[in-house]
Amino acid sequence: MMWFSVVLVFVGALVAGGNANPTTMLEPYDTIIIGMGAAGCTAASTLSKAGKKVLALEAMDRVGGRVNTVPFGDGVVELGAEWIHGQFPSRVYDLAIQNNVTILPQEMDFDVYRSDGSAGEKEVLNDLLLFSLGVVDDPPEVPEPLGQYITRRLTDYIKTKYPHLLNDKDFIENLLQFIDLVIDNYESSNSWNDVSTQSRYEELGGHQHMSWHRNGYKTLFQILLNTYNNGPGYPNLEIKLKKEVTQISWPQDPAQDVVVTCKDGTSYRARNVIVTVSLGVLKERHTTLFTPPLPQEKVTSIEKMSIGVEGKVILLFDTVSWHSNASWFLYLWKTIDRTEISEEDGWIAKIDEAGVPMGCSNTISLWLSGDRAKLVETLPEDVVKRKVMELIRRFMGKNRTIPEPIAMLRSSWYSNPYTRGSYTYDNILTPQYPNARATLAEPLVDRSGTPRVLFAGEATDNTHFSTVHGATDTGFREASRLLPQAKL
Repeated sequence: MMWFSVVLVFVGALVAGGNANPTTMLEPYDTIIIGMGAAGCTAASTLSKAGKKVLALEAMDRVGGRVNTVPFGDGVVELGAEWIHGQFPSRVYDLAIQNNVTILPQEMDFDVYRSDGSAGEKEVLNDLLLFSLGVVDDPPEVPEPLGQYITRRLTDYIKTKYPHLLNDKDFIENLLQFIDLVIDNYESSNSWNDVSTQSRYEELGGHQHMSWHRNGYKTLFQILLNTYNNGPGYPNLEIKLKKEVTQISWPQDPAQDVVVTCKDGTSYRARNVIVTVSLGVLKERHTTLFTPPLPQEKVTSIEKMSIGVEGKVILLFDTVSWHSNASWFLYLWKTIDRTEISEEDGWIAKIDEAGVPMGCSNTISLWLSGDRAKLVETLPEDVVKRKVMELIRRFMGKNRTIPEPIAMLRSSWYSNPYTRGSYTYDNILTPQYPNARATLAEPLVDRSGTPRVLFAGEATDNTHFSTVHGATDTGFREASRLLPQAKL
């Protein structure tokens, strides 16, 4: 249960464009990998090191999937996954260290601002927030919506430790809405009551917010593909960008190849294929993507699991001397101020935090999730910029002048047809379908029991879903299924 590692998380998928001449490859590959995000690149690296002939088909015009490092200002920012969540044991962290890439911890120190411009009670909010996040690790025996559970536990905690706060109904109401949004930003959910208290998610050991800072998360993919520090890549790995896969024909006959057809009319053959597309893409396309169709149990997993949306609006300023040196700024509304917001601009009241990216100077990232993140992807750029600046000035502009930004970026993970979301979370149906992720991960086999279509990506990891390290683990898992002795 991580954010843009947030989290977390972080696979590319299908494609448009590519070779101009429709043709079928006569010489088959050992493996075709569909989607070159964290899972796909890890699988490609593992198989290529083992000497296999690999074709990678990526729908977008870049590798990285739901990791997207973009030049900005005097450095880089992450439109997707932001951190390595934990260090031990982490294939992602280990690859950085093994290649002498400096990884820096980003501390979660914050200042609190109220919607009237006053400073909030930092110590009290920190205590209440830590308690709320902590009870996630102490779930009830009978699963229930996470928000319902946190509300009950937090109310009891306040009664014991801060009984005077119960008289401030405005504060309590807005505190609960605030923590709801914090949980949503961790989970990529629309509401904390969409999330189940029952989850197998496990944190890794070590610091939970390790940043690639000015190196950028893109460095991971350079390492995986052997291009870091001008590396030569892998001669037996062919990567084709802007190649949208429209059909995967998998045989029951052990003598036949898998045939992968692209939107541009080209098709390719291989002994097997590793599909790393996001759950969002599977939800939208599985009925037309696979021939024969997927087994019903896998379809059920796809239908019952959830992928959420985590969005960012990143602003660049000439200077940010108008705020403190904290890494985060938390926005706590007052009801009277919230009621001033029009229904059309309601998404503004659902932004509860802003962070300071480590990859470049003078930037602020505002985070939002769920339906509000989907909406912001569709609004005109000038509207988004104007509204978020109104928000920042409302909370942080008391007795100080905040200049206009000189540039803005925003993510588009939901509207992107090759992602259709950011990362998965355990929804309230999880207790009824506890094996959904494992079922999604099961390969499709031919009559001899040989895997022909394999599945990877963060959604297929039982305990580290929503993270880049979870995605890389699944890429290695599926490559190892084909290469029992493989070592990364």
